[in-house]
Amino acid sequence: MLDNNIKNQLKSHFESLTQPVELLIALDDSKKSAEVESLANDLASLSDKFTVTNNPDTSARRPSMVVHSPIKNTHITFAGVPMGHEFTSLVLALLHTGGHASKAKSEDIEQIQSLTQELNFEVYISLSCQTCPQVVQALNTMAATNSNIKATMIDGALFQGEVEERNILAVPAVYLNGEPFSQGALSLTDILNKVDSKGAQRQAESLSKKDKFDVLVIGGGPAGASAAIYSARKGLNTGIVADRFGGQVADTLAIENFISIKATEGPKLVAQLEEHVKEYDVDVMHNQRAAALSYSNGYEITLENGAVLKAKSLVLATGARWREMNVPGEQEYRGHGVAYCPHCDGPLFKGKSVAVIGGGNSGIEAAIDLANIVHSVTVLEFADTLRADEVLVRKAKSMANITIIKSAQTTEVLGDGKKVTGLMYTDRVSGESKELELAGIFVQIGLIPNTEWLKDSDLELSKFGEILIDAKGATSLPGIYGAGDATNTPFKQIIIAMGSGATASLGAFDYLIRHSDETEQDQSAA
Repeated sequence: MLDNNIKNQLKSHFESLTQPVELLIALDDSKKSAEVESLANDLASLSDKFTVTNNPDTSARRPSMVVHSPIKNTHITFAGVPMGHEFTSLVLALLHTGGHASKAKSEDIEQIQSLTQELNFEVYISLSCQTCPQVVQALNTMAATNSNIKATMIDGALFQGEVEERNILAVPAVYLNGEPFSQGALSLTDILNKVDSKGAQRQAESLSKKDKFDVLVIGGGPAGASAAIYSARKGLNTGIVADRFGGQVADTLAIENFISIKATEGPKLVAQLEEHVKEYDVDVMHNQRAAALSYSNGYEITLENGAVLKAKSLVLATGARWREMNVPGEQEYRGHGVAYCPHCDGPLFKGKSVAVIGGGNSGIEAAIDLANIVHSVTVLEFADTLRADEVLVRKAKSMANITIIKSAQTTEVLGDGKKVTGLMYTDRVSGESKELELAGIFVQIGLIPNTEWLKDSDLELSKFGEILIDAKGATSLPGIYGAGDATNTPFKQIIIAMGSGATASLGAFDYLIRHSDETEQDQSAA
C-alpha cells in the first residue's frame, strides 16, 4: 500500500511516539477493505507502538479504521481509505494519539480540554477536496485531546448511500450528534466557537487588549502575506487579520503560471506562504473577519466578534470570492447541487450530468476536470464567444461528454425541494427558454471583491466595489493602502497580488516615516 520512500519518512516521524495506538479495522470483502487492511498492516510495521485489531463494533462502517488510544480512550475514525489529500490527516491522527504534541494554539487546547459534553462529529469528504483536510484535522485534534469527543471522516464517494440519504451534495459536510453542523471550510477556532458559546467572547476580549499596530494587514491571501513580510522586514509592529490564511488560493488545484516554479498546488503554496510569514514577528489573527473601519486616534478595525484592533496604518487585502448567478433557486440549492468548487464536490456527482456556468479559463478547466468523473458536462456561456485560452477550448471540444452552449443566459435553478434537478436558460439569439435536466451546477463566472464591510466608511470604491488605489497602493484615505484582488488592479493573478502587497506595504512604510510626528503624538495621547 505504501512505497518504501513513504515508509522510511513515516518511520522517522513515528520514532517520537510515546504511547500505544490501536488500529481497529472493520472490513468486508471489497477491494477497498483490502486496501484498508494493507494500509493498517503497513503502518503497524513502522512502529512497535501500533497494533492492528478487528473492530469489535458490529455497527461500524466497512471499510473503516479507528485510531484508538487505549490510555486516553480517544477515537478517530477513517471510513474509507484515507489517501490523497487525507493521508496527512491520518498521519497527524496517529502522531497525536501516540503522544506527539499538537501544533494547535495552547488556548485552543485548553478550550478543548474544558468541554464536558459528548460530541460525535461526522465529516463527509471527497479525497480530491483540498478544503476537507483542514476540517478533518481540526475535528481530529479535538478528538485526540478530549475523550468526550469523537471524529469520523467519511469518504462520500465510497459511502454513497449515506450521502444520498442525507442529501449531501457539497463537501466538507459536518454532522454533530447526527444533526447538520456545518458545510464548507471551517477552522478549529470556528468549531470551538460554535460548541462553546463563551469562546468567541473570550477571544474578542483578548484581541481588543492588543497594542496599536504600526501596520495592520486585513486579509491573509498572497497579497496580505506579502504585505506582512515586507512590513515586518522593516521592523514595524505588524499584524494580520485572516478569515482563512491563503484565501482563494487554498481552493486552487493546479498553479502553473507562478514564475520560477514550474507547477505547484494551492494548498502547498499556502503552506509555504504561512511558513514564510512565521519567519518574522507577525501577529497572525486567524479565523477573524473585519466588520467595520473607523478613525479614533488612529485607525480602528472592528471584527465580527466585536473585538477592536488599532493601527497607525492599514493594508486592505481582503481578496475576492466566486461571483454568484443571482437567479431564483441558487441560494435555496447552494450545497444541494449548486457548487463553486469542482475539485471539492465533483466526486459527489460521479456518473451524473452537470453544468458549468462560465466559459472563461476557470469554467473550461472545471468542465475538463469534471468530464473525467461525471456522465456529461454542459458548459453555458453568456457571451457568443468563449473567453478561455485556446488550448483549454481545444481540449474541452475533444472530450466526447462535454457540450458547449454559447449565448446562454441562466435564468433559474430547478429542484425538487431537496436537491437540484436542472436549470432554465434563455437562448440569447432566438429568445427561446430551454430546460436542462441536471444533478449539479458548478458556477464559474468570475470574482467579486470582499469589500462590503467598507461601504459605510469614507473609503472610495469603484462601481464594482473594488478599492481604488494609485501606483503606490494608496487609497483615498491617508495611511490606508490596498492590494490584491479586492482592488481595481486589472489582472487578478497570484503573482500580481503578491507584488501589489509588497507595493502597499512599502507605501505604508513611507507614510509612517513621513508622518512619524503624528503617529508619535497618537501614541502619547493613547
